[in-house]
Amino acid sequence: MVVKAELEKMGIRFALLELGSVETMDDLSPEQLRELKIALLKSGLELMDDKRAVLIEKIKNIIIEMVHYSDEVPKINHSVYISEKLGQDYTHAAKMFSEVKGITIEHFIIAHKIERVKELLLYDELSLTQISYMLNYSSVAHLSQQFKKVTGLTPSFFKQLKIKKRIALDNL
Repeated sequence: MVVKAELEKMGIRFALLELGSVETMDDLSPEQLRELKIALLKSGLELMDDKRAVLIEKIKNIIIEMVHYSDEVPKINHSVYISEKLGQDYTHAAKMFSEVKGITIEHFIIAHKIERVKELLLYDELSLTQISYMLNYSSVAHLSQQFKKVTGLTPSFFKQLKIKKRIALDNL
């Protein structure tokens, strides 16, 4: 709604406006782009006109949605899932992601899965077996091993801690 209001206020015609994406009917001048960036920043939004940055954000959003907001992590290979969601070649996307973020997509997924494990351990509603199944780990041992490698703690020790250390999703 904010983006739509700013576009209309600036007299910019658009053909498509959906969450995270705008397609303008005319090319914007450098001055219009600058004004739009400033207006969006005032509302806490950012204009991403760099195709690489847009691709990276799409990949991050797909992973966050997959790990944190779905009932189960898909049982298919992550590369296939991401490629299908993006509608483009995974190899190209993975290379771009690594260049920009300095981390592989796989390591990014692992970091998010571990944060999800921490969250589920804090809720204390599911067993480690249920959590490992939900996040598509091959076994509880594999989950525990990866958890310890990332956090330095076993899941059971983490669960016993008085102060639970979680990382904000934006900082992963």
